[in-house]
Parts: sequence; structure tokens; C-alpha cells
Amino acid sequence: MHVVMLPWLAFGHVLPFTEFAKRVARQGHRVTFLSTPRNTRRLIDIPPGLADLIRVVDVQLPRVEHLPEHAEATIDLPSDDLRPYMRRAYDAAFERVLSRLLQAEEKAGSRPDWVLVDYASYWAPAAAARHGVPCAFLSLFGAAALSFFGSPETLLGLGRHAKTEPAHLTAVPEYVPFPTTVAYRGYEARELFEPGMVPDDSGVSEGYRFAKTIQGCRLVGIRSSTEFEPEWLQLLGELYEKPVIPVGLFPPAPQQDVAGHEATVRWLDGQAPNSVVYAAFGSEVKLTCTQLQRVALGLEASGLPFIWAFRAPTDSTSGSLPEGFEERVAGRGVVCRGWVPQVRFLAHASVGGFLTHAGWNSIAEGLAQGVRLVLLPLVFEQGLNARNLVDKKIGVEVSRDEHDGSFAADDIAAALRMVMVEDEGEGFRAKVEEVAKVFGDDEVNDQCVREFLLHLSEHSKKNQG
Repeated sequence: MHVVMLPWLAFGHVLPFTEFAKRVARQGHRVTFLSTPRNTRRLIDIPPGLADLIRVVDVQLPRVEHLPEHAEATIDLPSDDLRPYMRRAYDAAFERVLSRLLQAEEKAGSRPDWVLVDYASYWAPAAAARHGVPCAFLSLFGAAALSFFGSPETLLGLGRHAKTEPAHLTAVPEYVPFPTTVAYRGYEARELFEPGMVPDDSGVSEGYRFAKTIQGCRLVGIRSSTEFEPEWLQLLGELYEKPVIPVGLFPPAPQQDVAGHEATVRWLDGQAPNSVVYAAFGSEVKLTCTQLQRVALGLEASGLPFIWAFRAPTDSTSGSLPEGFEERVAGRGVVCRGWVPQVRFLAHASVGGFLTHAGWNSIAEGLAQGVRLVLLPLVFEQGLNARNLVDKKIGVEVSRDEHDGSFAADDIAAALRMVMVEDEGEGFRAKVEEVAKVFGDDEVNDQCVREFLLHLSEHSKKNQG
């Protein structure tokens, strides 16, 4: 087959789409991958053995008012308030290039079999249909989070389950037929509602993008597995009324290049097995100075050895770490700045815990390596992911103030010690080691990819017939 892939312009979307493209190509299928020049240079590394099967097409973003000139991914934006302008640029450029590409392929007699789209490209199903090409939604979100938001009708703010005010996001939907705590806290709902459910300066809401993408696609591939969340996958198929197929977690392999972090790897080599906490909050999350200070003091108070992938806060241009912090933790803690080889660190035998924002990429990478999770959800669907993991006794969530979501250093330290030191930690360790057999098994993940591709192939043949 020949598939076209359209990821959204975020590191947490381009990277897993790239990993999935490699796995598709290894099965002998061709991939045309739409990217931007800067994202291609910094994120997309195609192995020489797959170069004949994966073609990267660079798309130039148009100039859009308020969008910084060299911004090609959400990480390049100085403020989240600028996201709508990146969506506007993405919509204009990628819809045009997709249409031209499909038209050219059709004239050449080599029409692609499928377009695999991310949530944001809600216009792609209609554009592809004009050239007789079906679309599938490749979701980088877990089934629990998608199920919480409901059917396309619900996402559009219609019907009895419509979420038309923040309070509607704080209750488990009544269509969920099993016990769960998967819902937002009040402070999360208040922060998420407007950017998620209200139309922004791109012209539509994020909920609208999801709804129209799901409606326009023939089937849905979910970055999950039946072993991990069978109940949610089944519910999602009922809500969407179309095939929902788990495609595995496809975590990336540990990086061989540690890019200047050789001393940190040597430090890790000298630590006891499963004793070190790795702390990181992803490429999308920009912590405030106060939050960073409390994370720092929590890591210090835990008494545990740690590596911290540090990113400067949004509201300070100065150091932002507590005074004397790095001197006090010298020898026990390592603060890494800039790019960090996350998967390499998580795969190290000395790393036993992961303090994470509960983004789905990081969850996949952490569980693939069998590390215990301490969850500090901050934006998007992360709170839903965290509750799902806590329900399954795979992670512990940091205690927060119910009104404003604030947390103290002691809350960080207590959660870390619970999973790393106290008796309860052994239960978490056994559970994550069990889950790692699914998340981290390449053959299991590749089998999921094969089954998804088989669905695509059979669907194509049925349509041609």
C-alpha cells in the first residue's frame, strides 16, 4: 500500500507519527510524510534502509499575523495564546499541499490507498474524498481520554451529553458503564474549557477538529492496546460507530547518541539498580517559576537520586531554581538542560521511577521500560490519563489543592517516596513490569501495526470490489 501521513505541528505528534511511519515501511508499504522544513531537520531521521519507502514532503507555512517567523511547531511559540495562529497556518498550507499531492498522484495513475490524519486536520477527509482516497484517524491519545469526550455529536456541543460549561468536564459521563475516576478536576476543567471547546482565532474549536476528523474517517487507529484498556476501546467503538483498532504503543528505541550527556550516563552507571528518579514534563508543558521551585524542593526533600530534564519557566528569564539547590544536591541529583535522551535514560537499569506530566508519549516510553510512574498532570488530556493509570494501579498522582491545582514540595516528595521506597512501591513495581511486557515488546507492537494495516488493506479491497 501507499499511505500519506499528516501529523499536527507538535513534537509530541511529529515524533510518534515518524516512528509509526518507520514501522509501516518495515512491513513493505510506502509512506508519504507531510512535514515542514525545520521539523524535518530537527525531528525526522529516516534509516537508510527505509529511505526508498518513506518520502518526506516539506510544506512551507504561510506568514500569518502574530505567528513568529520561524515557528513550525508548538514548542517554538513563546505563548500558548499563539496556538490558534499556528493552526491557521497549518490548515492553509497542509490542505493545499495535500490536495495538490493527491491530484498529481491521481494523474500519474498512482493514487495513494489511504491518508492517515492527526486530530487537527479536520479538512483532510473531504480533501482526500475529492480524489477518491479514504482517511483513517491515527489517534495519539488513549482510548480513555477520547471516550470521556464522547461521540462526534458530543464534541460538537450537541445532544444530551454535550459539554457546554466547565462543570460538565468534572463528572464521569453517564454513558461509561464501568467504575472509573476518569474526569477532570475543577481547576483542570476551568483551564481547558475555553481553549478546548470554544472556537478560537483559527476559526474552529479543538473539539470541532476532533469531531469532524472522526466523522470523516472510515476507521480509527488508537495508540493503545487491548491488554491495557480493553473496556475503553470497546466503549469508544460504540461511541464512534465505526471500527476502532489499537495500533500498539510503538515506543521509540533508546537513542544511541547521548549528545553531550556522557557524564550523566556515567553517573547513572554508578547508581544502584532501580534507585534513580527521572523527572521530565514534555515538550508542550511550560511550568511557572513557582511550580519549578516546588518540583526542585520536592526532589531534594525526597532524598532520592534523580535526573531532571530542566526547562526554564515561562514567567522568568533568570535561573529560577531555589538558591543553592544544585550545590545541595550535588552528587545525588543531576540537572540537565537542553535536549535530553529521554528514552536512553528511562531504559537505564538504574532508573526505577519517572516523575512525569502524564502525556501519552511519556507514559508509553516510561511503561515500555518498566519504570514506576509519579504523575503531575498539567494540561490537555493529561489529567484523564493520570486518573486512568491510578485506576489501574500503575501510577500515583501527586496530591494537589482541589481549588487551584497548586502543590507543595512535600507532595512531590511523598509521592516519589511512596513508589520508590515504601512498601507500596513493590506493588507498583510488579504491575509496571507486567505492563512493560506489552508496552515494551517490539513484536507485540509490530503485530498491532500489522493488524491495523490489514484492516486498511481489506477495507481498500472491499471498496474497489
